[in-house]
Amino acid sequence: MAKTYNRLNSISPGWNIALSVLLTISAILCVAPLVLVVVISLSSSSSLAYQGYTFWPSEWTTVAYRHLAKTGTQIANGYKMTISYTVVNTVLSLFVMSMFAYVLAQKNFKARRGITMFAFFTMLFSGGLVPSYILNVQYLGMYNTFWIFIFPGLMSFYNCVILRTFITSSIPDSLFEAAKIDGAGHFRIYFQIVLPLFKAGLATIGLFKVVGNWNDWFTGKLYITEPKLTHLNTMLTRIMDNISFIKNNAANLNDDQIKAILNDMPTESARMAITVITVAPILFAYPFFQKYFVQGLTIGSVKG
Repeated sequence: MAKTYNRLNSISPGWNIALSVLLTISAILCVAPLVLVVVISLSSSSSLAYQGYTFWPSEWTTVAYRHLAKTGTQIANGYKMTISYTVVNTVLSLFVMSMFAYVLAQKNFKARRGITMFAFFTMLFSGGLVPSYILNVQYLGMYNTFWIFIFPGLMSFYNCVILRTFITSSIPDSLFEAAKIDGAGHFRIYFQIVLPLFKAGLATIGLFKVVGNWNDWFTGKLYITEPKLTHLNTMLTRIMDNISFIKNNAANLNDDQIKAILNDMPTESARMAITVITVAPILFAYPFFQKYFVQGLTIGSVKG
């Protein structure tokens, strides 16, 4: 029986080599666009004009990064504010959603079905951009405030359903019953039992929240005009828009020297440099979440 089981769950050397080659090609195809973005950000405008996008340009330059560095402390302040937004929103959001998921995971909670249906109904319909803008600005007064990045995206029922599934799949009901027999209340069960056994689920949703908060440029563009509160991606988007506007209107100038300088301003390389600046922190942060992220993806799977 054991030999038959091992034979069914093993692959031949030929298939092993074929799968290894396939996975290697897939990895190269995933990494190649990232490498190309970095190379383009280090390419000159003339090489991009004559050669197009290539992995080895005829002229290397850091003019795009030097141009972005001329913004002074804006990028540093953008990083500081974006990290603050991301950390505060992610921590508070995980705390609120995990507590809500814990409540939904209690089978003896009578209102569980009604709350679930009500929350699910809110996923199907949305008030739209204008009502949410009126609510956040006129009634909640969150225009040009730190909290506009925190409270509107604090709750997601979709993530709550995922977290509830994590709880029901990884924590047996007998553990809850034993804790209640020993006199533990819900808060003690949540903090001392659920959270320690819940790291994979929190890390998975936390990674999604970190990426979403880090890439949230639209909120800042809609609600923030104060430079000190500007999100990094919003600030970089405005810089790119300014570069494109200046370069597109360079032909209307009369001074040939100024026109030549403006024509040499990086456009494509600056856009890729902005991409590198934006994506790099997430790429460095992902390895720290990888262990729990893989565990989160495999929870509920059938083991052989």
